[in-house]
Amino acid sequence: GFLPLQGHIVRNWKVRWFVLLQDKLLYYKIEGGKKEPSPKGRILLDGCTITCPCLEYENRPLLIKLKTKTNTDYFLECCSREERDSWALDITGAIHAGHPVQVQELHRMKNSFKLLDNISLHHIVERMCDNSTGIKLTRNLEQGNRYKETFTGSALVDWLISNSFAVSRFEAVTLASMLMEENFVKPVGARSTEAMRYSDLSEQFLDDSTALYMFAESNKKNISSKEELQFNISELSGTIVKQGFLVKQGHKRKNWKVRRFVLRADPAFLHYYDPTKEENRPVGGFSLRGCLVSALEDNGVPAGVKGNVQGNLFKIITKNDIHYYIQASSKAERAQWIEAIKPLT
Repeated sequence: GFLPLQGHIVRNWKVRWFVLLQDKLLYYKIEGGKKEPSPKGRILLDGCTITCPCLEYENRPLLIKLKTKTNTDYFLECCSREERDSWALDITGAIHAGHPVQVQELHRMKNSFKLLDNISLHHIVERMCDNSTGIKLTRNLEQGNRYKETFTGSALVDWLISNSFAVSRFEAVTLASMLMEENFVKPVGARSTEAMRYSDLSEQFLDDSTALYMFAESNKKNISSKEELQFNISELSGTIVKQGFLVKQGHKRKNWKVRRFVLRADPAFLHYYDPTKEENRPVGGFSLRGCLVSALEDNGVPAGVKGNVQGNLFKIITKNDIHYYIQASSKAERAQWIEAIKPLT
């Protein structure tokens, strides 16, 4: 079947046609709507390890990671949890095809459940709240209602498995139910709330990408104060003054990415979007009130700027002293953006 595969040299994602054999996974390039006769590449499964769910890419929750015995990593993306888990089970079976005992163990783990006697729910919640490796908190919309700092049922199940607190989805759901029963986690929104009220005990927690949950109030003090991107309707309702593609330096990794910037007035905000994503939702933004905007010299690399840049830089400093470094395609374009932003500060 078709699966997106991340490239090894150019780290972009391309769709390939995969064929699973007993000892290898072949993938083919599609040219002109047809599969090429010879495979584009092959993944040897002997000595291979599989990670599923793989949460290394925050924006791609449906990944499978394969690491060959030569330490080459392959990332494959599926379109649903069901497809991902089906591929993972079949690939795992092929990896262990020559070891019947391991195949039996795989099916035993899949169909049985035994919670560790020494498991600590407090420890799990502490790990869930970790700033770098904890579960990702996002804004979600359900039936017209907006919920902040939430996670889905399927995301929690994925996280519990990937952090070795559970070995199967059934085991992870049971563990998540205990977290909810002990008031570490609570349901929010109609789907998860109704399931808790009206379902049997074994079905109160939903392994579902539309069922929303959040940390209970008593545990919020444990959650990192990491800035959450929050966009309300009012800040996105302003009149669009200017928009276009600019290159922005990231805050953490200091890498440069092309973003589509939208400048709005009444209220004055600058938002930026990821053009490689289908959803039309900002990945960042800030109020322009009290901001300072200025051009940066093209001779040399200014302080705070990392990497090789082409020039045409300008900087925006917010009233909270957050520095944004942005690169235009020309001096004229830079001047136009600065002229458009200044009256709104």
